[in-house]
Amino acid sequence: MKIGILGTGPVGTALGTGFIKTGHQVMLGARSADNANAAAWKAENGADASSGTFADAAAFGELVVVAVKGDALAAAIGAAGVGNFAGKTVIDTVNPLDFSKGYPDLSIKGNDSAGETLQRLLPGAHVVKAFNTVTSSLMFRPDLPGGPPDMMIAGDDADAKAAVTAILADFGWPTIDLGNLYAARWLEAFVMTWVLACQARGDWRQAFKLLHA
Repeated sequence: MKIGILGTGPVGTALGTGFIKTGHQVMLGARSADNANAAAWKAENGADASSGTFADAAAFGELVVVAVKGDALAAAIGAAGVGNFAGKTVIDTVNPLDFSKGYPDLSIKGNDSAGETLQRLLPGAHVVKAFNTVTSSLMFRPDLPGGPPDMMIAGDDADAKAAVTAILADFGWPTIDLGNLYAARWLEAFVMTWVLACQARGDWRQAFKLLHA
């Protein structure tokens, strides 16, 4: 499958490499086609890796991943072109984190979320929240002493969630489906627990697992 990824930071490049390792073709998109991070990633990942603008990546992908900073979300989608997402599954990894007060907080909270914002920006796409509660270095086949952690997802379209669940299985993650996309509010709030726990322990290679009887 062809995967377009908006964002060339640690999340975008980690997921891009994971998709290539599982047999997909990937294009990383940035504000400009000559992005240095994208060029370095492409050089490391062979013939199935390519790069371009946000619009190039969104048009390329049969499935699109949005991996930009929360405050860049609307601008990135505007640059990518809403029509390039029509009918596609879109994986939303965005956490609207705000560190301006000297401590971590969310810039979108309460009765909204970045996931719901993205769905409003892309009414013809099928947004699934995923990959937002773990650091980039654990996104592909995490190997932790306590066994594989769980990935929680949310979205309004059952087929899109099934596609993301299959991808997560390839990436080494059991999936917990939290239901409709409104649950992105709680996934984004939940990431604050992860941030604070990681800060307290000085270790960002941590992930969650839901235990049950």
